[in-house]
Amino acid sequence: VQLVESGGGLVQPGGSLRLSCAASGFSFSSSAMSWARQAPGKGLEWVSGIWSDGRISYRDSMKGRFTISRDNAKNTVYLQMDSLNPEDTAVYYCAIGPRGLGLRGQGTQVTVSS
Repeated sequence: VQLVESGGGLVQPGGSLRLSCAASGFSFSSSAMSWARQAPGKGLEWVSGIWSDGRISYRDSMKGRFTISRDNAKNTVYLQMDSLNPEDTAVYYCAIGPRGLGLRGQGTQVTVSS
């Protein structure tokens, strides 16, 4: 089982990034997937989840700014992040399961700074 995140980087406040997570080694299309993040000095925070049937859920503070999606043909889950602010600076992880508590990848760093 492997999850590989990509797409992080340095972005100015108000900017956008699209994170990707390539999955392998398990039945991706029948699995719920999620994104979680960990800011410096803080614990893991769930961001969003997407179920195999397409249902989606977001942390309240991300609603309207973040969009989760999946492409079962590519075994990939995405997180489109818009209107980023410095408080979004964190390592972002994708995980198996809807709440960010399952097996996670190595993460991708997102830094929002001017």
